[in-house]
Amino acid sequence: MTRRAAFEHGPHKGMNQLPHKGVLMNELFRGEQLVCCHDRDTGLRAVIAVDDTRLGPAVGGVRMKAYPGELAAITEAQRLAAGMTLKNAAAGLPFGGGKSVILADDALRPQDRAQVLRAFGRFVARLGGSYIPGVDMGTSVADLAVVGTVAPRVACAESDPSPWTALGVHAGIRAAIAHLGGRDLHGVRVAIQGAGHVGAELARLLAVDGAHVIVADVDPARARLVAARIGGEAVAAGRIMGVECDVFAPCAVAKVVDTTTAGSLGCRVLAGAANDQLADRRTATALAEAGVLNVPDFLINSGGVVQIYASMQGWDDDRLRPEVLAIGDRVAAVLDSARHDNVSPLEAAEALAHRRLTESQAIPA
Repeated sequence: MTRRAAFEHGPHKGMNQLPHKGVLMNELFRGEQLVCCHDRDTGLRAVIAVDDTRLGPAVGGVRMKAYPGELAAITEAQRLAAGMTLKNAAAGLPFGGGKSVILADDALRPQDRAQVLRAFGRFVARLGGSYIPGVDMGTSVADLAVVGTVAPRVACAESDPSPWTALGVHAGIRAAIAHLGGRDLHGVRVAIQGAGHVGAELARLLAVDGAHVIVADVDPARARLVAARIGGEAVAAGRIMGVECDVFAPCAVAKVVDTTTAGSLGCRVLAGAANDQLADRRTATALAEAGVLNVPDFLINSGGVVQIYASMQGWDDDRLRPEVLAIGDRVAAVLDSARHDNVSPLEAAEALAHRRLTESQAIPA
C-alpha cells in the first residue's frame, strides 16, 4: 500500500504559516510540483520536487541522507530543484530542473535498500516522465539501475557522471584564474573540500596542470589517500576553509559559505563542484566585499548533466569532451559580463539562465 500527497503549483496568496518553524505555506508552491511519498511496506519516505519543465523534463539527482524532519527534506528538495533549473538552462540543455530526496532514517532498513528504491521508482513512474532521476549524494549508479527497473526513464544507470563534473569544474577554475590575470594553473594553490568521486578526480586534473592541491574530507584517511596519489597535501576537515590558497573548491556538502565565513576564507576564488554552496544571496555580496571571486556553482558544475544528455544522444567521449570543456568558456563569458555590467557573477549567471527560460516561452510547442 502506498500513500501520496501532491501539491500542484498555483498563485495562492495570504496562506497561513505551517504550525512549526514559521515557514509560509506558499513556499511549498514555489515550483511546478511537489510530491511527498510514503510506502508503508518498505518504510520509504521521499520527496520529489519538479521545479520547472519549460525546457524539457526535469532532470536531477536522488539524494539519500538523514534529515532532522520532513520539512527539512522538503526544503532541500525544492531548493536543489531550483538550482537544477538554473544549471540546465545555463548549460543550454533541453532539461528542466528537479530533485528528489529519500529520508534515510531508522525506519529505512539497510537490508531493504533495493525494495525501497523500487518503491521510489514507482512514485517516479506516476509522474509520467516529467522527472528523470540521476545519482546524487548517498546514491550510486547501481541504485539508479534498480530505480530504472520500475521508473520509465532514469539517468546514470550505466555510467558515473562524476569524472565529467570534475572536468567541467577544472575548466571553470582555469577560466577564473585567467580572468584574474593568470596564465595557467602551475603553482596555483587549490584547496578541495571533499575527496569523493568528484573531488578526487578534480584533484588529479589540477595536479596534472601543476597546481599545488590541498585536500580535506570528513574521512581523513580518504583525504590522505587522494593527496598521496597526486603528490598533494591533506589537512583536517575543520581547517580547509581557512587554508591560504588561490582557489577554494567545495566538492561535498551544500551551504558551506555564509556571510560570517565569507570574510575569513583564505582564497581569491570560490569555485567547486558542490551544489548550493552559498547560504543565501547575501553571501554573494559578502564574498565580493571580501575580494573573493565567486564562480556560481550551477554554472561550473554542469559537466555531469552534460554527460547525461550525451548518453541519451549516444555520443562517445570524443564528442562529449569539448562540450564539457565549453563550461570554461561560459564561466569566462559570465565573469566578463559581470565585470562589464558591474554586477555579481551570481547575478550574471542567473541572467543567462533566465534569458534561456524566457526565450523558451516564445518557441511554439
